[in-house]
Amino acid sequence: MLAQFVKFCVVGASGTIIDFGLTYLLKEKAHLNKYFSNSFGFLSAASSNYVLNRIWAFENHNPAVGEQYMLFMAISLLGLLINNSVIYLLTKKMHLNFYVAKVFATGVVMVWNFIMNYLFTFR
Repeated sequence: MLAQFVKFCVVGASGTIIDFGLTYLLKEKAHLNKYFSNSFGFLSAASSNYVLNRIWAFENHNPAVGEQYMLFMAISLLGLLINNSVIYLLTKKMHLNFYVAKVFATGVVMVWNFIMNYLFTFR
C-alpha cells in the first residue's frame, strides 16, 4: 500500500501541474469565474490521473474500464466538492490567497482520493 501511495502522489503531482496550469489560464488569462476555472482544471487532471493510476500506480487490469472510469470520476467529483469547499472557506473566511487555499485543498483531496480509489476503484 505504501508503494501505491507514493506512485499515487507522483501521478498526483503531474495532475497538479495540469490542474493549476489550466486553472491559472482560465482564471487569470481568460478571466473566467474562479470556481469554474478550478473545476475545469481539477476534472481535466482527474481524467489524466485515472489513466496513469490505472496503468502505473495500481497496475490494474480490470476489463470494465468504462465502469471503473465512472467510479474514479464520481470519487473525483466528491473530491472537487471538498476542494471547492476548502477553497471557499480559506479564501472567504480566512482571507487566504486563492492559490494558497488551492494548495491546502489539493492536499486534503489527495488523501480522500487515495483512500477511496484504493478501497473501491482499484481494489
